[in-house]
Amino acid sequence: MTIQIVTNSESGNAGVDARHDRALYLANLLQQRPPLVGNSPELQAIRDRALSVAHELAIPSPRDEEWRFTSLSALLETTFQLIAPTDAVSMADIEPFILPEADIRLVMVDGVVVPALCQGLVVSDHLVVGDVTVLPSHHPVFSHLAMQSGAEEVFTALNTACLQSVGVVWVAAQGSIVAPIHLLSLSTGREVPTVSYPRWLIMAEPNSSVTIVEDYGCLGEQRHFTNAVTELWVGARARVNHTRVQRDSQAAIHIGKTAISQAQDAYYSCYAISIGSQLSRHNLNVTLTGEQASTTVEGLTVINGEQLADTHSAIVFTKPHSTSQQLHKCIVGDRAHAVFNGKVVVPKVAQLTDASQLSRTLLLSPRARVDTKPQLEITADNVKCSHGATVSQLDADEIFYLQSRGLDQSTAAKLLIYAFAAEVIDHIPVRSLATALTQHIRQHSYL
Repeated sequence: MTIQIVTNSESGNAGVDARHDRALYLANLLQQRPPLVGNSPELQAIRDRALSVAHELAIPSPRDEEWRFTSLSALLETTFQLIAPTDAVSMADIEPFILPEADIRLVMVDGVVVPALCQGLVVSDHLVVGDVTVLPSHHPVFSHLAMQSGAEEVFTALNTACLQSVGVVWVAAQGSIVAPIHLLSLSTGREVPTVSYPRWLIMAEPNSSVTIVEDYGCLGEQRHFTNAVTELWVGARARVNHTRVQRDSQAAIHIGKTAISQAQDAYYSCYAISIGSQLSRHNLNVTLTGEQASTTVEGLTVINGEQLADTHSAIVFTKPHSTSQQLHKCIVGDRAHAVFNGKVVVPKVAQLTDASQLSRTLLLSPRARVDTKPQLEITADNVKCSHGATVSQLDADEIFYLQSRGLDQSTAAKLLIYAFAAEVIDHIPVRSLATALTQHIRQHSYL
């Protein structure tokens, strides 16, 4: 099916036509809605409700404030087809993605959990790692699925309406999972552009702790569209360390949403790395629903060529005495374009909040571009909040200093680029993953 989209003008009647075409594009994606894996009336009802919501929406345009800097032309100009499940992916195919530290690995291929590629799947009273369809309908995960904020957003609703599997991690109260759990989502790529809808649900009950690695990759260089959603619930006094890596092919389009809810005294950390895709967007929403909750968010975007990478974050406080620290760094080379929009919301009820946010960008080319927009929305009067943004280039004096110590100019520049990225990468709690990302940055030239 071919879809014609008008994107060069949205004024007057042309704007009405463009809105109609964007709605039509979404309707065609919904028309290809894949069947649910298994027979779950609960999941089917969730999908149907989301379908009703999605039918009222349209693909956003730069006229929408939240998409002002992010053109979706690459998406709209491509006709994507649904992928039929395949059993052609082998353990050898996923070998490059395997993390030796992870005893448990949950693998989705094109949006569907593939048990044969997984490791350590478990369903017990203390821990669940597997597809949601293995659980009884009274399990608490069902009452938390599709319940995070932002369910009405267009790409979240699209994912919910089209989800086939839901990969679940549920840790019971007092449970402690020491080794990281690896959530691996792969796109196979086909001769025609394809679309998939990975969906994850992570629940850490009170006083539990767990480390999660959420990893997106691909097995080919063909164009594909990954529309991913992750919901994460952190119970009272629970601790969740979360690393999200997006390393799709350079031809891919990746739009992801991560929604987190933190209860009282809960701790959540997120390290979000984006290095792949021609067009990528990650929406990260954290809501602190309890007092004395603590959040750490660090992001790193490394792009070059014609890539466009957009990170939108929102940290919302709803109770007093909580804290957040956020650092987002971008390394942008060639003609790439990075976007960072970070919002911190502190209403009057959230007195004694302590929040900081910093965006730092390293531009490596005169044609590289960044749009950064830190935002503080504060109505409470007894808080400690700060934000800032810096944009810089490689320091000629620092390069000269390294050259004086025997390095050539290219090696000196790469060393400085790596040092800029290391502030985030070195905090990733899974060493093999941090090493792989370090090697990627060192091997690629962004100049």
